[in-house]
Amino acid sequence: MSETIRTRRLRREYEKILSELSGNEFVCVEPIQGNPPWYYRVTYRLTGLVWDEASSRAVVSEKHVVDIVLSTGYPRQGPRCTMRTPIWHPNIGDYVCIGDYWSPGVTLVDVIVHIADMIQYKSYNLASPVNKDAAAWARRNQKSFPLGTRSILLTVEDSRRGEIQARQSGSELLTDDIDISLGPVRERRS
Repeated sequence: MSETIRTRRLRREYEKILSELSGNEFVCVEPIQGNPPWYYRVTYRLTGLVWDEASSRAVVSEKHVVDIVLSTGYPRQGPRCTMRTPIWHPNIGDYVCIGDYWSPGVTLVDVIVHIADMIQYKSYNLASPVNKDAAAWARRNQKSFPLGTRSILLTVEDSRRGEIQARQSGSELLTDDIDISLGPVRERRS
């Protein structure tokens, strides 16, 4: 029995997660279901915000948990990202809005990194908020952003350098069966 496009993509995504995020001090990616996994729980240890009802203000939170489900339509259909801990962000409510970011060429590692940037207010979109109150608050407090500066992966320049080196050395790039390059597996920083 031949492996489906989805199964091959799920396997490659899992390999990329193991290679690039295992042992990361700021993010822990735990496969929950599937072989290869299609359901993950991601715990971030990054500076973000939660709304404190008692003081009516945003306060710092250092732990954020997101469940990511790769449906049967994946990779043509984007991941479903659901917050499991409270967070105060314009584009995060019960779910994490990655619609403007997602395309089939975006890897799961890229999504995990993007959510990390969202948590730290490195990335937010005030034009199409999920949480309108958080968007109004963010609009008034934009000078305070980003909250954190943690990067959980190599820089884009480091990534490009790795891609060029992979091509020059004849290393095989990870590719998807719908002609989407997943790029080389980047080496983690020590």
